[in-house]
Parts: sequence; structure tokens; C-alpha cells
Amino acid sequence: MPFTKEQVLKAIDHSVLKPTATDQDVLENAKLCVHNGVGDLCVRPTDVKAAAEALKGSDITVACVVGFPHGSNRPEVKALEARFAIEDGADELDMVMNIGQFLSGNFDHVQRDIEAVVAEAKPKGVLVKVILEICYLTPDQIAQACTLAQAAGADFVKTSTGFGDHGATPEAIDIMIETVGDTMQVKAAGGVRGWDTAVAFLEQGCTRLGAASGTKKIIEEAPSTDDGEY
Repeated sequence: MPFTKEQVLKAIDHSVLKPTATDQDVLENAKLCVHNGVGDLCVRPTDVKAAAEALKGSDITVACVVGFPHGSNRPEVKALEARFAIEDGADELDMVMNIGQFLSGNFDHVQRDIEAVVAEAKPKGVLVKVILEICYLTPDQIAQACTLAQAAGADFVKTSTGFGDHGATPEAIDIMIETVGDTMQVKAAGGVRGWDTAVAFLEQGCTRLGAASGTKKIIEEAPSTDDGEY
């Protein structure tokens, strides 16, 4: 299935998450999204108000990370972080699963952790994406983490924070789609750094792509054809 440049850019969650990112960086990246038709701007909790203000009047959504980047906050803290983010103007939340608790086998805790964020988001129509950080998980664990996110009522499962050992892989995406693709959406993040990679993940069945510096490269590499299709 061919994808137009417009479709690919609309699927991108463009992130500004580095610890050194300034207020000016947030504003400049908001302008990049508006100018190029990028679908979403994903920012840190303290940047949500500025991002929402910069994007007011556009159709670009604002996502906020929760429990980022390690997922080890208490559920009550994640819930409060989610509440404040929504109050500040977030349309979506990208929360990190509690990876340590998952690897410890405390699956009830992991599910309750996700449910705490979902409980804040769902009544307000805010989407929840659960970051699994697949670089630390086996294939079977990726599938199990997906089912926990599904049971907790989340909308998306997402591969990576971009701060782990590696990002999205085709193999992990296949597992995620096979496990929960009938009821949840899948987001590939980490390592989405060019047009071909972006299109390949969309062709696999992803509906969102997480990109930071890769967004500009995707824009630059987008083919110029009469019909705009790849």
C-alpha cells in the first residue's frame, strides 16, 4: 500500500525529550510540526503548556511523557503526572511501563500502574500509549507486556523510549501486532530515522511513529512525485 508524504508525516509523533532541550527548542519544534504537517508533538511534563499554546489553532496534538524514561515511579505519582499533563493541555500520554516490576514478575503491579494513568485519561478522552522498552524484553515478554497494557485499557503499545539500548525492530512490531493489533494500535519509536524505515513500519501495521532528529530526515527523504506516493 502506498503512503503519501502527508500520510507519513501525519503519523509521526515528533519528540522533544532530551534533558538539555530549552523552551526555545520546544517552540522551534512546534513550528517544524506546523510547517510540515507533522501529526503530534511529544514533550516533557514541564513543556506541555508551552507546546499547547504554540500549537493552538492547529490540528496537531500534544503528547506528554509519563514516568519517563525508566517507568519506576509509583502508580500514584504517574497518575498525578498524567492529571497535571492533561490540565496543561496534553491530548495524549506516553507512559513508561514499570520495567523493573515487570521483570520481577509483579504483573499485577504493572497492570495497576497502567490502570492508574488510564483512569485519569479515559474520562477526558485522552489517549494512553504504553512504552514497553522492548530492548530489555524477550519476544515472549513483549507479548505478555502487550496483554497487560490491553487488560489495563490502554490505547497503544509503543516499542521504546529512545533512551534504551535500541529502539523499534520489525520482529518486535510483528509480535505486538499479532498479540493485540485487533484491539490496540502500535507505535514504533526509536531508530525511525529515515523515509524508508518510516514507511516500512507503517506497512507492517503501525499507526504512529516516534521520531526526534529523524523527523527532519524523513521530511528531506520524502519522494517528490506527481501523485506524492511512495
